Amino acid sequence: MSFDTVIHGGTIVTADGQFRGDIGITDGRISAVAEVLDGGVERVDAGGRLVMPGGIEAHAHIAQESSSGVMTADDYLSGSVSAAFGGNSSFIPFAAQQRGQSVDDVLATYDARGARSVIDYSYHLIISDPTEAVLHDQLPRAFARGITSFKVFMTYDLMNLGDGGMLDILEVARHHGAITMVHAENNDMVKWMNRRLADKGLTAPKYHAISRPQLAEEEAINRAIQLAKLVDAPLFIVHVSTAGGAEIVRREKFNGAKLFAETCPQYLALTRDDLDRPGMEGAKYICSPPLRGHDTQEALWHHIAMGTFESVSSDHAPYRADATGKFLNGPDVAYPKIANGMPGIATRLPYLFSEGVVKGRITPEQFVALSSTNAAKTFGCTTKGRIAPGMDADIAIWNPDVARTVTHADQHDNMDYTPFDGMEITGVPEVVMNRGRTIVAHGVLKASEGQGRFFGRAPVDLRGKPGFTAPEFDTAQNFGSVLR
Repeated sequence: MSFDTVIHGGTIVTADGQFRGDIGITDGRISAVAEVLDGGVERVDAGGRLVMPGGIEAHAHIAQESSSGVMTADDYLSGSVSAAFGGNSSFIPFAAQQRGQSVDDVLATYDARGARSVIDYSYHLIISDPTEAVLHDQLPRAFARGITSFKVFMTYDLMNLGDGGMLDILEVARHHGAITMVHAENNDMVKWMNRRLADKGLTAPKYHAISRPQLAEEEAINRAIQLAKLVDAPLFIVHVSTAGGAEIVRREKFNGAKLFAETCPQYLALTRDDLDRPGMEGAKYICSPPLRGHDTQEALWHHIAMGTFESVSSDHAPYRADATGKFLNGPDVAYPKIANGMPGIATRLPYLFSEGVVKGRITPEQFVALSSTNAAKTFGCTTKGRIAPGMDADIAIWNPDVARTVTHADQHDNMDYTPFDGMEITGVPEVVMNRGRTIVAHGVLKASEGQGRFFGRAPVDLRGKPGFTAPEFDTAQNFGSVLR
């Protein structure tokens, strides 16, 4: 066979195992994997390093306005560049619907924004206004285009759909083979805590840590799962931040629910103490759900190792620590008026490799699953996430031995800080390829603006998840009624 590129001399790591071998690439796809491959117009010497699927970042907010009108600092150029330096070859940011906006208009807006990306991209829709036209006309058109996932909120007054709205949207998703992602926090519990803190004048950034109770997440996760079970629809719980929430996910997955979940590096690396920094420095660490404690970190690592989570995603929400971002409402405002979110798209995989693989918490194979393969399966990325003939040549070559200190400069984003600044990590992606083209090599950007392309996705892979049939939908128990 003739190849455009041959990657040779590396240890290939997949979610199933690792072996010495070469990869042949033709027309942007993997055309051969063998012990030894000759030829290649270009030969890339992996030098004994780890050759893995490029990361798929499945939770990022890029060129997105929040419900309160704050625009993220990263657009699709800077966000994709930052992702690439972090070992990612594709990503799936959110395309957010505002109240009164059609899904068609949302996608037209994000198509224009996404055209700047240097890596391949798709979208998760955020649905905040599920009108009849949205549910039964516009969403099906989006699904037909391959946008097979969307996110809803159980908190924030401008985003919260209520239980009835969630049931309606879960039913539409089930019918079309889509997966619903949910931000699960009990809105009334959060609002009650905020009022209590405000009444006592406790409004510094550190109080954000207790304004959104762990019980609020755990109750909402349980409720979201029960709503999805009633409809028998697939559900993805985003950014699980509590041990109790993770345990609910583990239990329900064990019982066969069509359930998926993730956690994020900030809940593994940082704690609520980071919010208690001098002045307004703690504002840089405000995200929701909030940072927790050291005991939660250990519990989440245990659940990562045991397979509770499909992925560890960044939830990259880049708001600068200035009047354009965190402090849009003023420099000394109460914590509820501070923009909510943290950057992290470039640090996600180096952190997970260093703290996970290097420290023995997870295997290299688990790293591949958590960083790429599971996201591809869950979100229908049928040509990504694996090293096998016919797949896109999305590849990252990792040096597992290089140690470095995280700095803001190595994030390559539009932010003015990184919450991981000063952290010592071991293991870096030295070469990242997207469809056979090198986009980052040894700290140098090789890609050009707009070379990434949009990719449609298949329905969620539900093999091994039998789901749940409520007795009220069972014709043997509901007097023969056909309700679905």
